[in-house]
Amino acid sequence: MSFYHNPVMLRECVEGLRINPEGTYVDATFGGGGHSLAILEKLKSGRLIAFDQDDDARIEAEKIQHRSFTFCQANFRYMKQYLKLHGATRVDGILADLGISSHQIDEATRGFSTRLEGPLDMRMDRKGKLTAAKVLSSYSEEQLHKILGMYGELKNARTAAKEIVKRRNAKPFETTYDLKEALRHVAPRGKENKYFAQVFQALRIEVNQEMQVLEDFLHQCGEVMEPGGRLVVLSYHSLEDRMVKNYMNTGKIYGEVEKDFFGNKLKPFEAITRKPVEASEEEVANNNRARSAKLRIAERTDKK
Repeated sequence: MSFYHNPVMLRECVEGLRINPEGTYVDATFGGGGHSLAILEKLKSGRLIAFDQDDDARIEAEKIQHRSFTFCQANFRYMKQYLKLHGATRVDGILADLGISSHQIDEATRGFSTRLEGPLDMRMDRKGKLTAAKVLSSYSEEQLHKILGMYGELKNARTAAKEIVKRRNAKPFETTYDLKEALRHVAPRGKENKYFAQVFQALRIEVNQEMQVLEDFLHQCGEVMEPGGRLVVLSYHSLEDRMVKNYMNTGKIYGEVEKDFFGNKLKPFEAITRKPVEASEEEVANNNRARSAKLRIAERTDKK
């Protein structure tokens, strides 16, 4: 399935799960199925339940004929309820590879790529109503400033928001090229590609509610994981990584620590990785998407 998506840090992720052949595991972001196939190779009587809301991912999942495999075409923010539906109230490991797949980026019609011209869509779930075009055409200048600053981490987010409003008043946004043209003269010279990537990231996060989805998912991990089970998460930008790090270290995505009457920390996981694991130089050379990947691993404590 490498033509669809080359899984990042495959060996490190599977080793991080510390798979019990009789255990129950979750691949929260199936994509092209690379991680799922590697997990299935290690299972005997165990099972794997995979999630993805994308129609293309469902087509890839249908190619897997394995008695231990169950695919749920759903956003992983609904993990707990789908696990219950499939008779798995507790699991032994969860893997989440956040972000977008190579296939989604390379498909011009999805609107994720800064390189390819396509409609300003950016929906992970194409049944969703909100698109990047709708965000650009209907959000106020203040709302645009907020998401470009918060999710894209643009230093000139206010200026970019002003330019977007000025451009849409003259002509509606339709394609990714329209957006790049509107912002080309405010992008830092020599760093245009990185700038556009940040703008597209901000819109994608807003369209798909990615921060809220990740928060919902992380809190469910503590509720469904068996003691000793592993949570393995790959993130691709600082916003995601900070939330994952905070949750693994404190049980809260914003990092505040909750304690019991005796002053003991109340948190479901203990971090296994003090610092995030990064891809090797060799992997980055073969798969550019691995360049920004950060892998964190945590283990469920024996307190439920």
